[in-house]
Amino acid sequence: METKRIRPKKIYEEVAEVIIDHVKAGELSPGDKLDSVEQLAKNYGVSRSAIREALSGLRAMGLVEMRQGEGTFITSFDASAFALPAATALIMKRDDIKELASVRRILEIGAVALAAASYHQNDLVEMEKALHLMEDAKGKGELGEQADLDFHLSIAKATHNKMLINLMASVSDITLEAMRETRRLVLYSEEGMTQLFKEHQRIFNAIKDRDQQQAQQEMRDHLIAVEKILSKYLT
Repeated sequence: METKRIRPKKIYEEVAEVIIDHVKAGELSPGDKLDSVEQLAKNYGVSRSAIREALSGLRAMGLVEMRQGEGTFITSFDASAFALPAATALIMKRDDIKELASVRRILEIGAVALAAASYHQNDLVEMEKALHLMEDAKGKGELGEQADLDFHLSIAKATHNKMLINLMASVSDITLEAMRETRRLVLYSEEGMTQLFKEHQRIFNAIKDRDQQQAQQEMRDHLIAVEKILSKYLT
């Protein structure tokens, strides 16, 4: 029996899904104004930052709109469109995808060059471990996605730059995880998985050879390929 990895939901995802459920149940209708962030935080027993993140996700989905000086309102909607996790919804808009893609290029193309120059032998072991898991997990959904994420994070760790490592970790929820969730919808065919693995293998080989320029080129090519597939899927 094939097992499926369980990913714990974040608080803001749970909040977003509760609001979506209210909409689907007819308890909230287009034009309705939501309570203030402070009141929603009290209602749900969560932090105001969790409410803000949930509302940002719902805004990206097109379920709510924020009017300056007035508040947050439910928009016209198609209830069937709101079945995706909130983390995925954050990047379903084309502008959001472009912003996320820019963040990944800035961080990861720079990181891979530094990793090629600075890695220790045990860093290569971590990258290879992630690659093996990625290859073994073809067709196994989230197992492959986690291995993909681990590979990119292992590159950051190989830079031995604490600020960069912390920066990568701090934006992982809105970049790597979000991109991973969306790629799961469109990339993980057998052919897509094979191509994805080859791209990661080439990145690894360039790092191992301490070829900074080649490593950057391979990472750039990989990110551009992912962007093209995402853009085509959301056209």
